[in-house]
Parts: sequence; C-alpha cells; structure tokens
Amino acid sequence: MTMANPSFVLQKINEVKFEERPVPEIKHGRDVKIEVKKTGICGSDVHYYTHGAIGSFVVRAPMVLGHESSGIVVEVGADVTGLAVGDRVAMEPGVPCRYCGFCKAGKYNLCADMKFAATPPYDGTLCKYYILPEDFCVKLPEHVSLEEGALVEPLAVGVHVSKLANMGTGSSTIVFGAGPIGLLCCAVARAFGSTTIIAVDLVESRLELAKTVGATHTFIPSKEDSPADSAAKIHALAGLKPQYAIDASGAAASVNTAMYTLAQGGTYVQAGMGNPNIMFPIAEFTAKELTMKGSFRYGPGDYNLAVELIASGKVDVKPLITHRVPFEKAEEAFKTVMAGKGVKVMISGPE
Repeated sequence: MTMANPSFVLQKINEVKFEERPVPEIKHGRDVKIEVKKTGICGSDVHYYTHGAIGSFVVRAPMVLGHESSGIVVEVGADVTGLAVGDRVAMEPGVPCRYCGFCKAGKYNLCADMKFAATPPYDGTLCKYYILPEDFCVKLPEHVSLEEGALVEPLAVGVHVSKLANMGTGSSTIVFGAGPIGLLCCAVARAFGSTTIIAVDLVESRLELAKTVGATHTFIPSKEDSPADSAAKIHALAGLKPQYAIDASGAAASVNTAMYTLAQGGTYVQAGMGNPNIMFPIAEFTAKELTMKGSFRYGPGDYNLAVELIASGKVDVKPLITHRVPFEKAEEAFKTVMAGKGVKVMISGPE
C-alpha cells in the first residue's frame, strides 16, 4: 500500500474502508511517535462495527478502529527520557486528563475526559503511525514479541480485575466466560496464587484452551438448570465453594450463578458488559455478606505488571492467537471474529 498513514476506518455501521490519513505530528515534548506493528481485535471494536455505539459512546463520524496494539518508536519529543527510537513498546491506548480528582487519586481509568483509542470521538490504532505520551508506552523486553505486546492490553484488563478481587496465595477462583478476557483472568488468577480455578462457558473448545492458560476445572452449564442447580454442580466438581468470582460474560445467568456459587464472605468482580439491567438474587448476596465490585479497563501499574507477567513466563498469551492476517485484510479479520471463529485475531502492519 502506498498511503503515508494508511488507516482502517469505520464509516458507519457495517461499512469500513481504508483511508489515507495525515501522518500525526509530535506536539508535546513527552510524546512519541510509534509505527504500529501488531493489533488484536477486541469485542468493543466489533460492537462499534456492527452496532455503531456502546452505551453513550456513539459513532457519529468516521473513526479508525483498533486499540490492542504494539509497535516501534520512530520519533521522540524533546523531553522524552525513558524511550528511544527503535524501542519496541506495548501501547496503552487511553490517555486521561491527569488533572481531575480521579487522576490525582490514581484512578485515571475513571477520568471523565479520557481519550481512549477507538472510542468515539477518538481514532484508534489500526493505522501506520500513532502518537502517545511516553508514560503510556511500556518498553518490551527483547524476548517478548510484538504479538505478545499487543495482547498486553487485554491482559492488563485481567490484571486490573484480579487486583480488585485482591486474590491471595492458595485461593480459589471461578471465572464465567472463556473469551479472551475470561481466559486471561484465569491466567492472572493462577499468577496471583489461586490454586483452584474453575472456568465456565458453553463452548467446549474454549474451555480446553482455558486449561492451557490456568484453569484447573471446567464446567458447561445446562440450560435446564437453575443458577442454584449449577452452583451445586460446581461445588461438587471442585470440592469447595470458591472465594472469588469473576464474570467476563455479561450474561445474567452467570451473574446469578456466581451469587450461589461463592463462599460466604466471597468477592465478586464484574468484568463483562451485558444487558444494561439485570436481576440477581439479593438475598443470597446479602446473607453471604458478599463484596461486589465493578471493573473498568485498567489503571496505574496494570500495563507494567502485564508485561512483567509475560516476560517472566507466569502468563503465556500466545495460545490465544488463532488467526493472523495482514493489514490489507483487516475487514476479513473482523468478519472472522464476527463469525465466532477463533479467539484472538492478530493484524500485522501496515507495512
């Protein structure tokens, strides 16, 4: 392709095309310019593609897709001290205002003025060149590939979820949903010290993958069973009531089952987005004195820890990559994901 900054752009629902965009320029001394090399497709990218909106975030103008990316630094601002041209980096795709109360409190993922890639109205990373502040780039060790670097983004989500759960050594965890986030939550739970990890999904092949990344037990719920029935079967399978539950599915049945499955005093973290409103067994929640937390993206240190987990071998993200395509076949890659094929589709380039 001969474009100066080729970009994969969502025009409107179910309509995408390649565009030549201007090559971005460094405007702040702490910024770096990155040549994007690898980008994974996330469920939110697909949702914008097919629905044009997620909640109050509505695509009202053409938008470059993509936010799970890694690349190589090709230019640095005058005040950059931690990176140099040629460094390979994982790209944290959301830049907060840095000034609000949430940012000052170390919760910048809750910043109302967050500029997050491929979240309207901000363009994403499926392009050749992208600008980020240096502190939102994490340098990759030599033995960590750019593909692994792109998967730091969803892994950081799993890190944030597990930190919110406050898991400890020897703990027990159940994860509902074995998509990319659920699988990585299993992997992080193991890295954080959980010794019993139960993965729940309706798809056998995904549960088999869950075993390779950290799950010690797998469970396929029956549509005929109530949440309480499923919980009883899970208890029999694992021989215990888990202390921690993570829902990465967004399904009401999973949320309800988690309430019945958790041990007294357990902790529940919601990671998956589903219907805006659901019902859950509040009596079970109250009688067990459960703790419930919501989880949104990732915060300070999560990206760095995700890179460390990969670099140390405590988490292996490579098994999640099931398809690899060049940039010029990005539309084909999205259709692969929409068809429910594979787990993580990786786009290379543009070269």
